[in-house]
Amino acid sequence: MTPTHFAFSSTFLLGLAGLAFHRTHLLSALLCLEGMMLSLFIALSMWTLQLNATNFSASPMLLLAFSACEASAGLALLVATARTHGTDRLQNLNLLQC
Repeated sequence: MTPTHFAFSSTFLLGLAGLAFHRTHLLSALLCLEGMMLSLFIALSMWTLQLNATNFSASPMLLLAFSACEASAGLALLVATARTHGTDRLQNLNLLQC
């Protein structure tokens, strides 16, 4: 395993661990998701550069576009949650209650 592969794998796993174990605020969960997406973007970009394949050159940009859409949807949910519940704590949210 090369050091760059280890760095991107550990970055993704740290984001996943933060998402799994540190779920107190919605903003921290969104930041963990964004870190995971950025590590995937950089890893996919490096993979495309190492292969010298022009077929996959649009894949990192497509992933970045989906990441931006995910971030905007997450921030919209964060604003809506903060307005209706007054906080972004995930423990105060109840999915069974409308």
